[in-house]
Amino acid sequence: MVKTDKIAVFGSNGMVGSAIIRKLKKEEYTNILQIDLDQCNLKRQDDVESLFKRERPEYVFVAAAKVGGIIANSTYPAEFIYDNLMIQSNIIHSAHVYCVKKLLFLGSSCIYPKMAPQPIKEKSLLTGPLEPSNEAYAIAKIAGLKMCNHYQTQYGDNFISAMPTNLYGYGDNFNAKNSHVIPGLMRRLHEATLNSYNSIKCWGSGKPTREFLFVDDLAEALIFMMNKFDGPGFLNIGTGVEISIRDLVELIADIVGYDRKILWDKSKPDGTPRKVVDTTKINNLGWKYKTNLRNGLQLTYDWFLKNQDMIRF
Repeated sequence: MVKTDKIAVFGSNGMVGSAIIRKLKKEEYTNILQIDLDQCNLKRQDDVESLFKRERPEYVFVAAAKVGGIIANSTYPAEFIYDNLMIQSNIIHSAHVYCVKKLLFLGSSCIYPKMAPQPIKEKSLLTGPLEPSNEAYAIAKIAGLKMCNHYQTQYGDNFISAMPTNLYGYGDNFNAKNSHVIPGLMRRLHEATLNSYNSIKCWGSGKPTREFLFVDDLAEALIFMMNKFDGPGFLNIGTGVEISIRDLVELIADIVGYDRKILWDKSKPDGTPRKVVDTTKINNLGWKYKTNLRNGLQLTYDWFLKNQDMIRF
């Protein structure tokens, strides 16, 4: 990409999309097209094709998606598979029709089998059953990744994909019903501190380990991929650093200032025992994450405190 190329960011109001835009502006790209569902119904093929015909973007980041935590995925699986299949299919196909130079589709590490060998390599895709609680979302993301692969194979389109690990950061969703683990814990511990709760209760044993990536590091990786990676296939994006859920809760509690009891309800499920992606491929190309977890959590909490009146609760 050169600085004046027309770059479309689909999902510009979301956590990832807004991070991509911040990074593009920081690197002095000057022709950025910001697109969200408020401006274009991405589930309607005619609307998406009209947008491409009118705007003619040269590069496309597909960060638009319906996302949510375990409760949301389990409660609304039909919406998760339909919305995501429609959004990504419309964008990818229109990018082909209107001869986009390059497209980057954003997937998720949930595409991998529940019991994939750890750290998870890209070759683990489709080697076993998925985690049932987010199967609908994962299947949609797998379809998007494969669609990019096949459009590259059949038409020669330069369509690539990125598979990030668990994300957090500025603009995250702090809604109690459909947030992911870090914003959900951060909100609960913040409220527990404000209200002087004697204890809070967390699900499971706290023993499973997870990996977390600061969203601005992801944005840097995506722009790096757009400039340095032409496929075929896709790349994992992560830190390679794991933390137990118990240690994560204690770390967030320390940042928030909560110093009372944390109880663990072992009658509730733990989920997958371990989940971390292998980032050897993207590291070998020259990209590595920059923000360690404590610093990223502090930045996220500072943002949360400054933006409470506009946060999605």
